[in-house]
Amino acid sequence: MERSLVMTVIGEDRPGLVDSVAGIVADRGGNWLESRMSRLGGQFAGILRVQISAEKEDALVRALKQLEADGLTIVIHSDRPQPEESERELTYLEIVGQDRPGIVHQISHALAAHGVNVEKLNTECSSAAMSGEALFKAEATLKIPSSCKLGVLKRELEQVAEDLIVDITFKALPHDPAPISAQGQTA
Repeated sequence: MERSLVMTVIGEDRPGLVDSVAGIVADRGGNWLESRMSRLGGQFAGILRVQISAEKEDALVRALKQLEADGLTIVIHSDRPQPEESERELTYLEIVGQDRPGIVHQISHALAAHGVNVEKLNTECSSAAMSGEALFKAEATLKIPSSCKLGVLKRELEQVAEDLIVDITFKALPHDPAPISAQGQTA
């Protein structure tokens, strides 16, 4: 029987780090399915999912844990996929504006209050082209429950965008051509 493992890996960034993890997975008969990895503040951080036969799982986990002697922290969990909920809709959210503390918290708080699940979230700060000020950008994929009142959620996101002085784009993903958009006003 095949098992799916989800793990996080974090440690001081250096050449060969991904190779050391990938080598152990391959040597133990595992299949690297998907990952998101990045260098953040001098640290290497990643999350990945591998598939391995149940009888080889313990040997893989033991071998990966040996990398902790090299300064990596590895946390491994068995993936227990949830059944797909057909009553939920996938939606795209983009936030762009001048960076300030609390943007992610205020947006995620509004989403959580409506039972919205954040499936993916990518954020970054960069210098704005003209002013050089810190520009915050976030892109997220959300699962909207059928019980969520989209009009109420949109109005709340518009208010948060106005308070934070950011632009928000909120729309259905391409599989559903009907756009749902909310633009915050930039002051």
